[in-house]
Amino acid sequence: MLEIISGRKNSSFYNADRVLNIVGYAWELWKEGRGLELMDPTLKDSCTEDQLLRCFHVGMLCVEENAADRPSMSDVASMLTTETISLPLPTRPAFVIRRNVESDISRGELQVISVNGLSNTTVAGR
Repeated sequence: MLEIISGRKNSSFYNADRVLNIVGYAWELWKEGRGLELMDPTLKDSCTEDQLLRCFHVGMLCVEENAADRPSMSDVASMLTTETISLPLPTRPAFVIRRNVESDISRGELQVISVNGLSNTTVAGR
C-alpha cells in the first residue's frame, strides 16, 4: 500500500545522510506528522487528503514490528472501506533499515544497520 501511495519502489527513498527503505521513510514522516509528503503527485487530483492519510495509516499498521499487532486482511478491508472505524496508532515498524552513508563513505565501506535480525535459508532438495 505504501508503494501505491508514493508511486515509488521500496528501495528508492533517500535522505541527505542515510538511505531508507519505504517503511523507514514512511515511519519518519508518520512520526513528524507529514504523511501527505508520501503522496505520489499524480494522485493529487484523484483522491482526498483524508483518504490518502487513512491509507497511509493502515499501511503503517500492516508493517508493525510484532506480527500479532498487524491487522488481518479482513480488518484491513474494513479499515479502508468504513471511515467510522477508529484506527489504533501504529508503533515502530519492522524492517526499518538504515545506512549512515556519510561516515561509511569516509571509511570506504557501506555497512547496513538493521534493528531486525534476519537470515536467509536456502532449501535444497535431495
